[in-house]
Amino acid sequence: MSRASARRRQRGRSCAEPGVVNAPAFLTRKIPPYELLDEEALVGLEDHAEWLLSEIGIEIRDDPEALELFRQAGATVNGELLRFDRGQVRALCQTAPRTYTMHARNPARSIEFGGDNLIFGSAYGSPFVTDLKSGRRYASLEDFQNFIKLTYLSPWLHHQSGTICEPVDIAVNKRHLDMVYAHLRYSDKPFMGSVTAPERAVDSLAMAEIVFGKAFMQENLVIQGNINVNSPLVYDNTMTGALRTYAAANQGNVISPFIMGGAMSPVTQPAIIAQAHAEVMVGIALTQLVCKGAPVVYGSFLTTIDLKTGAPTFGTPESTLATLAISQLSRRMGLPFRCGGHLTASKTADAQAMQESTNAMNPAIMAGANFIFQAAGWLESGLTIGYEKFVMDAEQCGALARLVAGLEIDADQLAGEAYLEAGVGNNFLGVAHTMRHYRTANFRAELVDATPFEQWTEAGSKDMQQRAYECWNRMLAEYEAPPIDPAIDEALLDYIATKKASMEDAWY
Repeated sequence: MSRASARRRQRGRSCAEPGVVNAPAFLTRKIPPYELLDEEALVGLEDHAEWLLSEIGIEIRDDPEALELFRQAGATVNGELLRFDRGQVRALCQTAPRTYTMHARNPARSIEFGGDNLIFGSAYGSPFVTDLKSGRRYASLEDFQNFIKLTYLSPWLHHQSGTICEPVDIAVNKRHLDMVYAHLRYSDKPFMGSVTAPERAVDSLAMAEIVFGKAFMQENLVIQGNINVNSPLVYDNTMTGALRTYAAANQGNVISPFIMGGAMSPVTQPAIIAQAHAEVMVGIALTQLVCKGAPVVYGSFLTTIDLKTGAPTFGTPESTLATLAISQLSRRMGLPFRCGGHLTASKTADAQAMQESTNAMNPAIMAGANFIFQAAGWLESGLTIGYEKFVMDAEQCGALARLVAGLEIDADQLAGEAYLEAGVGNNFLGVAHTMRHYRTANFRAELVDATPFEQWTEAGSKDMQQRAYECWNRMLAEYEAPPIDPAIDEALLDYIATKKASMEDAWY
């Protein structure tokens, strides 16, 4: 046993110790999703989405191959503008699988998409990082690796996301190689590959193939691309090129319109919802035209803006309603649904951050989401990922994991024996039933301080950000990488070296 492992065992359960927590590779919901809209309202939204696709249309820019696929499928193509007969796009989506497995490097960490399953993943896409000591700065490869390690260590995060932060110290045309390597080397949970150019998606697939094998990948999902629509009603060739690359390899895509009402759509929520539904169906349909049965996630990122300043806002009542409504449309499609996250416009992990994050995350849980990335670390409308915010959010994911587990009503949970042992007027702290269940009866939030004021003062009067700062530093200090076959690791490093040597650095 290593010294770090021994220290963790001696100290017992802490924010740095995932092994003590009995956390599964993914969650299974035991609580029902909230149904906001009735049949008439849902049909109204679907009809408006069909009107958008038939009358307004949607563009696919600079991708003649995608346009030709839709032309052959019966769409009306006028230049780069596509229009569809009513029901045509939805019919093309029908071959997408309703449930499927995403395999991890460690088979024990493989996850299930769809049905009643729920998966939490890390934040995605921030060019900046921040922490309590060093403040806000551009993200580096070291930061990227750190957040991979923190994701690996958290028992409440099941998916590593993709570009957790953007390592701007590495050339733009090469950094995807280092990021995919970090995903494969410093953790063994599922992850996303690069989507910033089709050839970078090809590299991501090639590196995954080194680890999983070509034959296995032909039949199994091991990597995904996160595809954003250029709302309103536009896909560009970067996104469709990456989408087609992953789908052609029978790998996954998460299709997510990114809509801020009033900027990329009309300001009213029903319009936002119908537009998002139209946009995501086109992306799903394209995956199926490339490869019938290719795994795909119906994604949604719908929020509001401050109509005085134009700044994005999160956790608003309007975005909550939009999330609840679009989740019902995804269920009518029968597809795994992605939305939400611990989203905030706050620049630091303060009260605003946690209020907005909770207001954004809870609707995703209520809506029955299957995949929630941006679940840990998001700050500043996504421009920044915070170390303290990351571990605070991850712990909140643990509390939500307990919530979605629901209640089990049986003789043991009703605790008749405890009443018989304690009798009337006595407390239950020492009875056998309590002793049997005290470790697991309640979720224990390690970053929360519930001690008396005097004890808290003696310990330094630390607030949650200070405790979180100590937590993530301790986690990284005690991190131990998961094992990997040395021959596979060498092959990955050789691939990276060869690819980097084949091109000059490009910083744009």
